[in-house]
Amino acid sequence: LALLPGAGGDLRAFVVAHSHMDVGWVYTVQESMHAYAANVYTTVIEELMKGKQRKFIAVEQEFFRLWWDMVATDTQKQQVHQLLQEGRLEFVIGGQVMHDEAVTLIDDQILQLTEGHGFLYETFGFRPQFSWHVDPFGASAATPTLFALAGFNAHLISRIDYDLKADMQKNKKLQFVWQGSPSLSERQEIFTHVMDQYSYCTPSQLPFSNRSGFFWNGFATFPDPPKDGVYPNMSLPVTDANLHLYAQTMVANIKERAAWFRTGDVLWPWGCDKQFFNASVQYSNMDLLVDYINKHSAEFGVTVQYATVSDYFQAVYSRNLTWETRDSQDFLPYSTEPFQAWTGFYTSRSTLKGIARRASSLLYAGESFFTQYVWKHPEGSICKCKALKQLQSLRWAVSEVQHHDGVTGTESPKVKDMYMNNLIYGMLNVKKLMASIIFDINNAKKNGKVYFSVYTKDSGKPDVDQYVVVYNPLAWNITTFVTVSVSNEAISVYDELGYSVPAQVQSSVESQSTYDLYILVAISGLSYRKYSIKPLDGKHSAFIGSSVKYKRRDLTRAHQQRQQLFPVVNNCYQIVFDQNTNLMHSITERETNQTVQFTQEFLEYHVNGDTKKGPISDNYLFAPNASAVPVSKAVGLEVMSGNLMTEIRQYFYSNVTSQDYTYAVYTRLYSVPEGYDGKLLCHRIEQEYSAGPLELNREAVLRTSTNLNTRQLLYTDNNGYQMQKRPFKAYVNNTVARNYYPMVQTAYIEDDTTRLMLLAERAHGVSSQGNGQVEVMLHRRLWNNLQWDLNNNLTLNDSSVVRPVIWLILGTKAVTNTLYRTSGLALEHRPVVMFGALSGDKPKLPRRLQQNSVHDLPVTVPPNLHLQTLSIPGWRYSSNHAEQLFSIRMGKQTQGDADFSRVLLRIRHLYEVGEDPVLSQPVMVDLKSLLKGLGSVMAVEERSLTGTWDVNTLERWKWKTAQYPGKRFFNSTETSEDFMVTVHPKEIRTFFIYFQVQ
Repeated sequence: LALLPGAGGDLRAFVVAHSHMDVGWVYTVQESMHAYAANVYTTVIEELMKGKQRKFIAVEQEFFRLWWDMVATDTQKQQVHQLLQEGRLEFVIGGQVMHDEAVTLIDDQILQLTEGHGFLYETFGFRPQFSWHVDPFGASAATPTLFALAGFNAHLISRIDYDLKADMQKNKKLQFVWQGSPSLSERQEIFTHVMDQYSYCTPSQLPFSNRSGFFWNGFATFPDPPKDGVYPNMSLPVTDANLHLYAQTMVANIKERAAWFRTGDVLWPWGCDKQFFNASVQYSNMDLLVDYINKHSAEFGVTVQYATVSDYFQAVYSRNLTWETRDSQDFLPYSTEPFQAWTGFYTSRSTLKGIARRASSLLYAGESFFTQYVWKHPEGSICKCKALKQLQSLRWAVSEVQHHDGVTGTESPKVKDMYMNNLIYGMLNVKKLMASIIFDINNAKKNGKVYFSVYTKDSGKPDVDQYVVVYNPLAWNITTFVTVSVSNEAISVYDELGYSVPAQVQSSVESQSTYDLYILVAISGLSYRKYSIKPLDGKHSAFIGSSVKYKRRDLTRAHQQRQQLFPVVNNCYQIVFDQNTNLMHSITERETNQTVQFTQEFLEYHVNGDTKKGPISDNYLFAPNASAVPVSKAVGLEVMSGNLMTEIRQYFYSNVTSQDYTYAVYTRLYSVPEGYDGKLLCHRIEQEYSAGPLELNREAVLRTSTNLNTRQLLYTDNNGYQMQKRPFKAYVNNTVARNYYPMVQTAYIEDDTTRLMLLAERAHGVSSQGNGQVEVMLHRRLWNNLQWDLNNNLTLNDSSVVRPVIWLILGTKAVTNTLYRTSGLALEHRPVVMFGALSGDKPKLPRRLQQNSVHDLPVTVPPNLHLQTLSIPGWRYSSNHAEQLFSIRMGKQTQGDADFSRVLLRIRHLYEVGEDPVLSQPVMVDLKSLLKGLGSVMAVEERSLTGTWDVNTLERWKWKTAQYPGKRFFNSTETSEDFMVTVHPKEIRTFFIYFQVQ
């Protein structure tokens, strides 16, 4: 810290060299590696070795790991180790990607962070302690908590509302201590820096030249780097003639920015997207500038140094100032200009959003399934190393798509295909692994046919006389229905012991020639059951759903007629439909006898695609021309009713004579027989929608209108972790779009007594555009002529049909409070269904399965806790930091087999402090007893969120606030004595578990 400003209050600029490397966006990962990304690391490492003062930060691990594994030489690898030791190369964030914050689930954010951190700690003993979230479109309040739990000392963001940023900048409020979680508050607060208006790219304008400055290597070219090394737009080189002018430009910018912050330390990002592929020309020019300014620092009033993010925050921290705190309010949505609300991406590429979540859920199931197999069946014949590779392929794919141009839907079509292909490949691997584990445990003939489907109805028709294996990946007892496609109505379903199982079969929504078989399954935590489907034997048949078709109704004439109402009922609700319109009319919650007027309609926002005519909608932006327009003039209705379920099928046509419908809703209401715990099933109204193909420049919403006096207040979640209050705000321009928010898993509206809850299995944009209303954007199809969008193929001409599912829960606040967390996870992690033909003619399964089945000792937690992770990560690093550093120094970490002895366990408390009188209480968990089904727990180590710190040695910086003037290091929660852990509201606790080897 030799360059501390003198008494004159000199400014000190921290020049942070970086390259913003999108893991997909316009170009695929392979194209990017070839065109520029590999060259970034190759040339940066070489240049850092040439000048002791030079520094660089590396961010996205997916690119770095590809370079490390495929490109780097042994010499370069040694140099990376050395540069890390010297603090001249620094990894920030350290995840596989820089994840999106609006539409991602916290589970997937943790996964991608853990994936990158594990590699960095195993390979280098390095643990990132700073974030660099410079590009996600808006900032969630769950992110600061996530990074605090991972051991970070400071968090950095950039994209927040343009008008808010201008205001914070003027008042020097861009830095604060953020208490992102209301329940964890100061225990997991983190210092947060919002970048100023220049954001993460170097301002390149030079007053003395019409050429740009500071980007001396120019801009990357695709598909190939230029043969002669001459790139487009290479900045004016620094020469004796312009050195002073260059220095003046840089100093002026440093001074402008310093006025917006409280300290004399100025963060000066040097770089931008796809920079530093030729680090030599970058550093050789900047060296001259840095030296010149420092030689004349008295005259300029500024000193300049190459720096890492850590250097900058260390300087600000050492000033020992008292900082304002921010509460749990997030920075969503995000607008860049009055007509540029970035709220379209909450829904863009709905199919990709759906597949990303299905993949994440399958991975969650596959991890716990494999972990149990390893510990319960040590004699098993499956190759563990191959199994781990299968899981890793899906870990990598799910991590990759969390990128802020991935699951957001803001990528080009070929990049969308890359994400999809990687996800589908990974899913196939995990499906194969799960099927092979079932076969191995059952000791079945290895040539037995296994089909596999994960909650899709189009799973290949299993012919009758086969079995279905159903795995419940949640650590609760679950009672639910799984759907299997069959070719015949006359069937019976039996469990392992030959008892009849309640089931209902009815004509399929999808096709004329098949039937949907709904099987009622009751499965304990992390266990599977096996059901056989047989031709009818007369004794126990599945109920057959009967169909009543109603006449298609003309909505334009409906108001002339008297209402004709008919009810559909289960134990929890009565839903009333109006035969005049074939639309829903009201819902009565039967326990309180509360009736809510309830109508649903599809509408479309028409948007402009011509930049000459006004603001446009694209992958990112939503800019409606006017209010949404109803799309259907006629509605068809069919009711399928049976003893277990009633399905109401509504088809929406553009007019009475249309052949095809553009929209459909399938509403399912379940009745649970005596002897089953039907609480969750009974209380959910399940809706599946079909939307598309849309016409061009249409954005489709489902609007639900009620007579609840909600005062237009909406609640939506941050990343499935916490809820945010969303009062309707009036703006001069673009009010509709700026009142759209992301719903990742949950949204609700309520009045003084009653709440309507929506639970989703993929992200959507959601808004309340009127009192008692909530609308969900389901689909978008857009084209525009903005040159930038056309050049990058970012026009979202998505002609697909999407089939999202939303569960509705209606009831008192108290009742919905007890149901929505468990229901949301039950939707996210629906049981995994595997098919197999019965081998031989024995309907009874081998004795061995019955005695030694996986569901001998289920893994179960109370309903306010969620077993968020149970996996075998495979990392070989030592839990002891000194040992880990020693083994890296001795070169022991470069090779070796994966470690199967360490199990990663995460437990999350689902409730906020004070949210519910019972469920918000701390919970005591006996880890030994929780996991006894897997074996005898020998040792437990509590770790930081991503596993790389022992919580007892983790000391984060404590930034002074008015609340806590004493500056103190902060230590984590109390750890477990004798395997007992108390989990407090909203905590996510992470453990390494070691079992006694059998």
